[in-house]
Parts: sequence; structure tokens; C-alpha cells
Amino acid sequence: MDEAVSLRVADKADADAIGALTREAYAKWVEVIGREPLPMTVDYSDALRKHRFDLLHVGRHLAALIETVPERDHLLIVNVAVRPAFRGRGFGVKLLKTADELAASSGLMGTRLYTNKLFTENLRLYSSLGYQVEREEELNGGIAVHMLKVRA
Repeated sequence: MDEAVSLRVADKADADAIGALTREAYAKWVEVIGREPLPMTVDYSDALRKHRFDLLHVGRHLAALIETVPERDHLLIVNVAVRPAFRGRGFGVKLLKTADELAASSGLMGTRLYTNKLFTENLRLYSSLGYQVEREEELNGGIAVHMLKVRA
């Protein structure tokens, strides 16, 4: 039997769980880029004071999260992370759609995000969801690909 899937906004008590999930989710990229990706190095107690985190639970298990912050005319997606045991179930896409809904309900023109150019599976996913490459820039010894999705 499948467990219930629920979504809630994080609070300060969730900082350690957010950090642990993010470390698990991004661990696969360490070998690809030769260092820990930025989300693995964040102080999530501090981030929770500045950004919104929506947490997706499967039963009692924290399975995925999305971190967002409104900017001028768009919602910036800072982090999307899915715990490895829960990959392949559409939770990342569900959270990206949640961000689209947040942007729309806030009257913002759309969503933006960025990812490492070497994270090719992420680039394919974002493109398939309507994100367009806006620009690339050198960042922390790699290339960050900035992407934009404008509301229809």
C-alpha cells in the first residue's frame, strides 16, 4: 500500500532534516564536479530565516523539498532535492509545479533556477518542463546554467 503524500511549509525545527536530505540528494554529484555542490554547504538554520522551504513527506518520511525566494519579478528556486530512496516517483516535478503555483499566486511572471552545466539530467528535466536557458556563467570552478520559465 502506498503511503500518503503531504506537503507543508518548513519551520526552524526542520533545519537539520533539510540539511540531511540535501546532503543525501546531492551526494551523487560530488564525483561529477569534484567537490560538494553548493546546497551541501549551506547553513539551513540561516536559510530558513530567509527562504521558504516546502517539504514533501511520504507517510512520516521527509522525501523531498524545494527552497524558494521571491525576487523582483520571479520566484527563484534555490534548491530542489529528492532523497535517493524516493527518486523516480515524480516528487521533484511535483515540487517544481508547486513553485509555479507560488509564483502565479504572488503575481510573479514566472520562476528561475540555476544548475551546474555538468548536471545534464537536471538540464533535460528542466527543459522538458518549459524552462529556457537564459545565460551561463562561471561559478565556483564550474559553469552555472541559469534558466527561466515564464508563466503562460
